[in-house]
This record gives sequence, C-alpha cells and structure tokens, in this order.
Amino acid sequence: MKFQQKILFGKLIRRYKRFLADVTLETSGAQITAHCPDPGSMRTVAEPGRRVLLAYYPESRRKYAYGLELIHNGRCWISVHPGRANQIVREACTQQNHIVQRIPELAGYAEIRPEVLFPVQGANTNPSAGAGRASRFDFLLTGGRRRKPCYLEVKSVTMMRAGDYEFPDAPTERGRRHLRDLMAARAAGYRAVLLFLIQRSDGRRLRMAEDIDPEYARLAFAARRAGVELIAYGTRIRVIKPGPKNIKGELRVTVGRAVPIVFTNRRR
Repeated sequence: MKFQQKILFGKLIRRYKRFLADVTLETSGAQITAHCPDPGSMRTVAEPGRRVLLAYYPESRRKYAYGLELIHNGRCWISVHPGRANQIVREACTQQNHIVQRIPELAGYAEIRPEVLFPVQGANTNPSAGAGRASRFDFLLTGGRRRKPCYLEVKSVTMMRAGDYEFPDAPTERGRRHLRDLMAARAAGYRAVLLFLIQRSDGRRLRMAEDIDPEYARLAFAARRAGVELIAYGTRIRVIKPGPKNIKGELRVTVGRAVPIVFTNRRR
C-alpha cells in the first residue's frame, strides 16, 4: 500500500478520549490536537514522549486537520490506523504474484469483494428487515481455482508484551461476534479465515490476550477446532520523507513474513 499525503513528525504528549492525541510538532514546536483513528486501548503503544508521524489535511472539511498514523517505540514504526489493515490485505489479494509469495493461504481466487453480508442462522441478509441477523465480513473471495468461497475477517494488531504480539488490547464484543460468525460460515460449508495483520515488526509470535478478554481467547481456540483458519502476518513499514521538490511524503506498507500463532497462553 502506498499512501501519499503531506506528513509531519512530532512528539506524543498524550492520547485521550479514544480519538484524540496532543502532539508537539518537530518543525515548529507548536502543540496541536490530532485525530486518533485507533479506538482500542493502544496499550504498550501510546507512550508519552514517543515520536509520531502525522498526516496533514489542510484543505479538508475534517474537524481535525491532523491525523495520527504511526508511533515509533525506538525500535520500529507502529501503525495506529486500523483501517489501513484492510487496504493492505486487499492490495495483496489483487496482486497475484505478490499474494503467492506473502499470503499463500489466500492465493487462487479470482475476485475479492469488500464488506459482504453473511446471514447468520437463517437471518435475512438485510439487517433492517428485522428477520434475524446478518454478519458483515471484511471480504469474500470467490472464483479461480479455489472451490470454496472464503469469508475473510482482518484484525489489526499493535500490542506487544514480553516480546510477543497479543490480541486484543481491550475487551471486544465485536471481535467475539466475528469469531462466532466465522464458525457459522465454516459450518455452512464455506472457508472462513481470520487474518491478524501485525502493524509493527519487533515481535516474535502472536498470542491471545487471555487476561484482557478471556472469552475472546476461548472463542479463538474453539474457532480453530471448528475449522476456522487463523493466520498472522507482519508488515513492513517504510517512511519516505517530504523533499524540497515534493511537499508530500509517502508511506509504503507491505505484507511481511508469516508470524506463528501460539495457542497455549494461559495468563492468570
């Protein structure tokens, strides 16, 4: 994924009210408030004093002209924009020679559709119709040499403790619902894949954060036993700074190596 926008660097003062962050800009020393797109706890990430990268939208109608994109922890950049995860995965899925190398589990499909509804337990596919419930998955992959259509849900991972990535960083009812619905899709005869996209590069493996959301961890174990495919991949983040001839900087984020998932984490 290539993201071109005017970018600025600064130092994080604090992150608060979930969607706001105060930052001191490096160039001017001015203090500004930026929109923070990550609704999670940002545990182990949003430490005051860390260097940050901001996207700047001076002519937009946004309430805040600055958007928080990356935080550097002294070892690597960490993306704090969960929406980028879907963009990265979709780009990988539409570049066949790239996906074969980076996400072989998803190779072989001819079409990828975003934001697809899946009826749960006979629910009407129109949730507003009142006849049951429908789940919305990030993607549906169909066609090509694969026989079974594949429902794909993507989760952005940023938390790391004791050298291991962990998910989730806060209790997530939405995440639990997605696990149940992926199991329902698998029981209905479809492929069901949960992809954890790790938006940093300094850890070893991925664990479920049982002390934060024990029910999510339990459901993740149950989903794997039910045939839902749980996979994890890292990312490579490269920042190209603005130059004298180009005031816009560029973020280049690509899918990195596969990351092992460990299902033996039992924090008490």
